[in-house]
Amino acid sequence: MTRSAIELPVTADDRRIAWLTALAIGLTLAEAAIPSPVPGVKPGLANIVILLVLLQVGWRAAAWVSALRVLAGGLLLGSLFAPGFWLSAAGALVSLSVLALARHLPGRYFSPVSLSVLAAFGHIGGQLALAGWWLLPSAALIKLLPVFAAAALIFGAVNGVIVARLLAAPTPDKRQSPPCILP
Repeated sequence: MTRSAIELPVTADDRRIAWLTALAIGLTLAEAAIPSPVPGVKPGLANIVILLVLLQVGWRAAAWVSALRVLAGGLLLGSLFAPGFWLSAAGALVSLSVLALARHLPGRYFSPVSLSVLAAFGHIGGQLALAGWWLLPSAALIKLLPVFAAAALIFGAVNGVIVARLLAAPTPDKRQSPPCILP
């Protein structure tokens, strides 16, 4: 029997996406440790990474990072296939769908902040739609809607500002050596 091996070429973009996915997973784990006064209201720190990937690499890469983040986050937090996992997956799916539609709108009107707010509303909308269909009666969701909408607006705007600042930050030229500092 001969041993066969399949070799897949790994590009610099693949490594970058893997690094950003690991960062998104780390932010998901860190966010899970942050106590929340309202259950289900979280800042969505990993969405910063998803939006950065979307704007720098493209929608397909952002979808991969988002899917891997949800799957690995569920696995590492011990909630894989639990209701929280499905709520996270529904939010990510709707958020990515909203961002896919927003890509076709005139770019000059949509900054990282507005895209982040749209994604946050999509995320919470997907979660509430699944929760209303599966877990809670619609009357209870209507009472929670203002709280979740306010959280989506605030956290979406804050995350969008962070993304805008990260995109505007100058990137160091790796070809230059660091400045020499004499004692």
